[in-house]
Amino acid sequence: MNTDPLTIRVECYAGYRGEETPRRFFMGDKIIEIEEVIDRWLAPEYRYFKVRAGENDIYILRHDELAHRWELTMFQSGKYDGSPLSST
Repeated sequence: MNTDPLTIRVECYAGYRGEETPRRFFMGDKIIEIEEVIDRWLAPEYRYFKVRAGENDIYILRHDELAHRWELTMFQSGKYDGSPLSST
């Protein structure tokens, strides 16, 4: 089983404090518009964003600030019948 994260291209909005917030990302030719940033947190080497996109899909994006690289680390389809991932 492959557990490597998927490298993606992300467009961000820089707020008044200069912190970048993802607004959309690209997987190949597919554009995914972010409707809501549900949560965000810091780890020693990364910044994480839990976001909601169209059709209630949930993604966790990881930003490696030193390498200037974004990765998709988790995806949950909004069509999934099980209980959604907790935001806590």
